Amino acid sequence: MSFSAPPRRPTGPPRARGRRGALGPTIVVLGVLVVLLLILAQVWTEVLWFAQTGYLVVLRTEWFTRTLLFIAGFAIMGGGVATCLSVAYRSRPVYAPTSGEQASLDQYREAVEPLRKLVMIAGPALLGLFAGAAASQQWTTIQLWMHSVPFGKKDPQFGLDLSFFIFDLPGFRFVVSFLMAVVFLSALAALATQYLYGGIRLGGQGPRTTRAARIQFAVIAASFLLLIAANYWLDRYSLLTKAGEKFEGASYADVNAVIPAKGILAGIAVFVALMFLATAVRGNWRIPAIGVGLMVVAAIAIGGIYPAVVQRFQVVPNAQEFEAKFIQRNINATKAAFGLDHVEITPYSASTDATAGALRKDAETAASIRLLDPAIVSPSFRQLQQNKQYYNFADTLSVDRYTIGGKKRDTVIAVRELNLGGLGVGARTWVNDHTVYTHGFGVVSAFGNTTSRDGQPAFFEGGIPSKGELGDYQPRIYFGQNSPTYSIVGAPKAKPEWELDYPDDASGGQKNTSFPTDKIKAGPSVGNAWNKLLYALKFGDEEMLFSDRVTSESQILYDRDPRDRVAKVAPYLTLDGRVYPAVVNKKVVWMVDGYTTSDGYPYSATEPLEDATADSITQRSSTIASLAPQQANYIRNSVKATVDAYTGKVTLYAWDAKDPVLKAWQKIFPGTLKPISAISGDLMSHIRYPEDLFKVQRALLADYHVSNAGDFYTNQDFWSSPNDPTQNAAIAQPPYYLTMQMPGQGSPAFSLTSTYIPAGGSRNVLTGFLAADAEAGSTAGKPAAEYGKLRLLELPRNSTVPGPGQVQNNFDANPDVSTTLNLLAQGSSTVLHGNLLTLPVGGGLLYVQPVYVQSSSGTQIPLLQKVLVAFGDSIGFADTLGEALDQVFGGNSGVDVGGSTAQGPVAGGTGGSDSGTTGPTATPTTGSTTAPVAGAQGRLTAALNDANAAIKEGQAALAANDFAAYGKAQEKLQTALQAAIKADAELGK
Repeated sequence: MSFSAPPRRPTGPPRARGRRGALGPTIVVLGVLVVLLLILAQVWTEVLWFAQTGYLVVLRTEWFTRTLLFIAGFAIMGGGVATCLSVAYRSRPVYAPTSGEQASLDQYREAVEPLRKLVMIAGPALLGLFAGAAASQQWTTIQLWMHSVPFGKKDPQFGLDLSFFIFDLPGFRFVVSFLMAVVFLSALAALATQYLYGGIRLGGQGPRTTRAARIQFAVIAASFLLLIAANYWLDRYSLLTKAGEKFEGASYADVNAVIPAKGILAGIAVFVALMFLATAVRGNWRIPAIGVGLMVVAAIAIGGIYPAVVQRFQVVPNAQEFEAKFIQRNINATKAAFGLDHVEITPYSASTDATAGALRKDAETAASIRLLDPAIVSPSFRQLQQNKQYYNFADTLSVDRYTIGGKKRDTVIAVRELNLGGLGVGARTWVNDHTVYTHGFGVVSAFGNTTSRDGQPAFFEGGIPSKGELGDYQPRIYFGQNSPTYSIVGAPKAKPEWELDYPDDASGGQKNTSFPTDKIKAGPSVGNAWNKLLYALKFGDEEMLFSDRVTSESQILYDRDPRDRVAKVAPYLTLDGRVYPAVVNKKVVWMVDGYTTSDGYPYSATEPLEDATADSITQRSSTIASLAPQQANYIRNSVKATVDAYTGKVTLYAWDAKDPVLKAWQKIFPGTLKPISAISGDLMSHIRYPEDLFKVQRALLADYHVSNAGDFYTNQDFWSSPNDPTQNAAIAQPPYYLTMQMPGQGSPAFSLTSTYIPAGGSRNVLTGFLAADAEAGSTAGKPAAEYGKLRLLELPRNSTVPGPGQVQNNFDANPDVSTTLNLLAQGSSTVLHGNLLTLPVGGGLLYVQPVYVQSSSGTQIPLLQKVLVAFGDSIGFADTLGEALDQVFGGNSGVDVGGSTAQGPVAGGTGGSDSGTTGPTATPTTGSTTAPVAGAQGRLTAALNDANAAIKEGQAALAANDFAAYGKAQEKLQTALQAAIKADAELGK
């Protein structure tokens, strides 16, 4: 009798075993939920943002198009590869011929078989994912192709409407290239499968392929050759945007050799494709193999050697004559594509003789010369108008024009933005950063052509609360270039307000406010738990979930930079690097210029936008940038956009309604742009000609002012923009906004200006002066007739008018100038050369440069101390513009521009105490501490000591916010400098 062992009992409590069994799936499910939640935190919050801004159609259209393209790309690539794999496997020979080759392949077949199904599914799926992702990136190409708009102009070679090259051709090329990739990868997959399973043999006797393999590869090869034929055919059109050595577009050799060759090669490819299809039926590989060989030979001979022979033996010896027709095409197309076809070119024989009264006819222009350099005076705005350390201004300010006292004046304007970096470390808490310090306050503006008596900006708007000439407006800046990453605003009416509005002594140190979320929708709501959770995940701040400051009335403000907001709602626009503020209809709005661009305009020159728009301002500014890297041969300033600094509302205006590219986008995103008729008169008065467009145009006009093809070929009259002479680095001088009157112009107008010097040489003489009429007028819905008009003054080829670099050198080399500036730079002071302005007045070219002095360290306030003026080789150097002009023009320039001073800032305009009142009185200062000594050298030493003492007194007065004492110190400084100059002159005799 046998006994069996009793079964082993499971150990451990049954419930514990059950929990361990469910733990793995639970973790997986939780992990999936967490991932989905994190994705939702990015995706759904975008939906909320676009819905709140009113541009949900943009997000919906983009995502829908991307999704469809992804699915199509995935299906075509994955389906094509999977089909080829399946056909190759199913048509494999049942009994592969016995051979050493097949014996070795048996081992691989056995190894692959367990994973075959996985490979045949996962491989195509993986390729499909990559293909779908690549296809989704082409959503703009496909949308423009689907919504093509005629240009109404035809290309000079094929006679096709330009819309074919700009909208259709990119779409055709994408489809052909994508299908070529699909067919190529499918062929590789089929080849590997057929070889592995014996459909193709490299050795042994008999046929090398099975009938099924032959048919499959013949069809694949024919498909690929048909796509090659299509590619050859499209290459013919792409030649019209080809970059050449001398010019863009099809050249003589391209038109007479390459284009016909491409057509012939396309025909040969189609013929060879038919040979492969015949092979699928007849089974003879010899004929298509010969066809492929002939096609390769033809590609080398017809597509390569023949065009090279034409270029070398026909074109090169007679290039100027042979290429003239095609260069002229390039000139005409470039001017049309970049808005240069209506430039008013005027010969200008500039005089270099400064005669008395020469500026009498240019009195209004001379009186409007801007002395305040917006790239230099930001520290002055900061010290005098910052008010508190948590406010700041942009490092480069903006130039605009406002009607003050019934007269339009050029002004320098800035927004007092929030700067959390100015808070102390102890104040940087989540509550402060995101619920208390939520907005900046007000704008500050000063006259452009004058300063106060001591060289400070002459403010006509400033202080907190804001006071001045701009009247009542909404001063709160919730959306700006330096706003916090996000702020949570809004509070129940029953609770006290906790947002800091502005510092105010009368309210116990500060006045609080609460954003009216019940009336204004400035951001998505975070009043419910779901949105609160998503935004807490999006920004990685769990405080949002638990803070009592996040209530049912709360809204979250983010993506607050005006440029970023416009870029999100109008992804098709290239945005100007400069965003500027304006007070419009009692609101502060940010003005943004948008461009539609293309790289498909036939024969037009291609311009790298980043290089064309880089200058000394973009190089050193943190708020102004050159355009993003992009190649374009067509550009239009088609959209003007505004962003409300209080509500964040983005408004897009169709500025160039005739632009076909903009028309196409309007069909893609209907209802997102307002017509130009919706622009109010007040808004129109602050629209200006955009800088980046002007910089691109001046870069092209440096070559394309030459309108004759023969002259263009020689390159002998090409120009370039001069480098900024006030900077050490070799970087282009920026264009400048000025109110001025060009020769032949009816009246002075707000203009954007630049100069030219000869290209490629060391001669720094003027060859041209370019100005764009930047004045849009003040009529609602109707820009001024002259707005955007480009006027070019061409100087004689033998001109000796000094260019900016030469003028700056003349200034620096002048004994009186260098002596005085060296004296001003004594001790702890630094001399700053302001923008070197050029104006065509007095029958010649007048240069004006403000000179500032600031402390080398500590409190820095650039103060206008001197003005440099040049006309020809004559130089003026004085305390005021009027005095400097009189020095140049024989003691009487013919105009009375007054001094460089004004009556001082507006009430509350200085940055005294927090409430805008006068600060504490500074310690009384004394005069010179140096005893009188005999001799010129002694007087020079004493004067320098007095100047140094005056500088220190001024710094002490500024630190104490005592501007009366500061003014007296400046008067002492001027007296000491004059004495030093006089003594130095005596020593030089």
